[in-house]
Amino acid sequence: MTDIVAEKLKLLPDSPGVYIMKDANGRIIYVGKAVVLKNRVRQYFQHNKNHSPKVKAMVSHIADFEIIMTHSEVEALILECNLIKKHRPHYNISLKDDKSYPYVKVTVQEEYPRVFLTHRVTKDGARYFGPYTDVTAVHQSLKLLRKLFPLRTCRHLQERPCLEYHIKRCLAPCVGKVTEEDYAAMIRAVLLFLEGRTADVERELKVRMEQAAEAFHFETAARLRDQLRAVQKIAEKQNIVTGAGDQDAIGLARSEIGVCVQVFFIRAGKMIGREHFLLQGSEEESDADILAAFLSQYYHRAAFVPREILLPMAIAEAEQALLESWLTEKKQGTKVQLLLPQRGTKRDIVAMAESNAAKYLADEAARIKQADEKTMGAVRELGHYLGLKKMPYRMECFDISHIQGSETVASMVVFEGGLPKKSDYRRFKIQSTEGKPDDFLSMREVTTRRYVGLPEEELPNLIVIDGGKGQLSSALEIIRGAGGHKDVPVVGLAKQFELVFKEGESEPVVLPRHSQALYLIERIRDEAHRFAITYHRKLRGKRNLVSVLDHIVGIGPKRRQALRSHFGTIARIREASVEELQQAPGMNRPAAEAVYHFFEAQRDLTRYHADEEDRGTRKETDI
Repeated sequence: MTDIVAEKLKLLPDSPGVYIMKDANGRIIYVGKAVVLKNRVRQYFQHNKNHSPKVKAMVSHIADFEIIMTHSEVEALILECNLIKKHRPHYNISLKDDKSYPYVKVTVQEEYPRVFLTHRVTKDGARYFGPYTDVTAVHQSLKLLRKLFPLRTCRHLQERPCLEYHIKRCLAPCVGKVTEEDYAAMIRAVLLFLEGRTADVERELKVRMEQAAEAFHFETAARLRDQLRAVQKIAEKQNIVTGAGDQDAIGLARSEIGVCVQVFFIRAGKMIGREHFLLQGSEEESDADILAAFLSQYYHRAAFVPREILLPMAIAEAEQALLESWLTEKKQGTKVQLLLPQRGTKRDIVAMAESNAAKYLADEAARIKQADEKTMGAVRELGHYLGLKKMPYRMECFDISHIQGSETVASMVVFEGGLPKKSDYRRFKIQSTEGKPDDFLSMREVTTRRYVGLPEEELPNLIVIDGGKGQLSSALEIIRGAGGHKDVPVVGLAKQFELVFKEGESEPVVLPRHSQALYLIERIRDEAHRFAITYHRKLRGKRNLVSVLDHIVGIGPKRRQALRSHFGTIARIREASVEELQQAPGMNRPAAEAVYHFFEAQRDLTRYHADEEDRGTRKETDI
């Protein structure tokens, strides 16, 4: 305990509030709430054998702390949630990657509200629904909403109807094609739909449809009828799981990879969806503590709070009373209960949430295992088959690309732990073989430039040469000779049958079919080939662009470079107008006209040849 901490402990108040623990660098490492700050904070620094290893580790790093007093424990709970979300302290239980969770936003504060996806929740008067962990499902829901309800999507009101109106995806409120009352009624239906109250949506749509029909507004009535049928079809797919009411059923599961909480959303007695959340910093916490932390953080950000929250296990009575009081206040006085069902339908739905949480963790473990087999597992397997003394964690692979010796280039790609490390990729423009194809000489040049003078500690664990014995010998001549590297293993990969040639061995190593080692060596070879081809095409494109522009009178080296930088491709220059060509740096009107007329003449010549060919075809047909 530092002197600063000891002095501050003497001055702690009896009031409720939040305490913020900091390390020697001033970083916030833990945030907690307390009914009585003096009692709660002092507990951390008492010599108590009952402290968990996590608490002992945290206390050993505390160099200072701050407190913020509040009027009530509910205020302390809200402040704690805000601070955890903002600072993400190392020793707090927190929702994993919660910043990336999207929300559906309904801009009810606008004259004609919009509905769209957002990752930021602000106090701007809008309604937010979420958070959601499945972004794909959110996009599908929005797509469905826009089919059901022709809402405006433009950020600013337009002066005339846009394409969305003409394809019947918007009612064009911007030009008065729909009244503010009718649009507001549609937004009410959207809000009910997002809350999962499809029965209420059906009732409202049916009433509005009948009113429109009685007023002889048959087009409006037909549109409402189509919306009603679509909502009814969606409602049929929702399973009834409880008698009635709004509920969230919570399931919790843990495994060696972490803790997962599954939330089932039940609205008006029907299951309308689910979300799962991963929790971090929960390895040494009890399930009850994890659940309490999740409830406070999740419902702090949740857009809707149901009347009943079904729990898989009991939490501390004081914690439960505090959460119920806070959630009731958040629901504007409507009582919220945390229930622990023991039997019946409610217990069944909680058990289903728990089994789904466990299934997610099992699937995640299988995915991690499969990913490891493709990466580090493949690396270990390859080292075994090649008889390497050291596991080939870092691999460098080389490939040569050219067309009949022109624009010869080489690529070097790097894999670490079985995955590409693109920041270490390199490409080489070969100088020694320009104009004549010689892969062996090219390989000597690229290995010279890479390995001669390279310190031993920067060498890879395995060098892969794309090619057979010839390319391998060329590389070894440099790596073992001028490079002076005696120990790094070098292999050649034949283009056919994926045979691996090792130094000093006449017979190749045949990697087993369907082995992860074979897939890894194929991936690194294909990546080296792709990287080399991409560079070769880029150089060839630049050469072709310059060669065409060479024939235009008044276009010298500087203007050629300017056109190339401004447009990028010959196709874009060919299609550009005089005004667009004139905008390139260094270009004036006469130069732009010269380029335009040059390509116009080419187009005329192409059309002339096409016409001649067409006339020749007609003559042959007549004969």
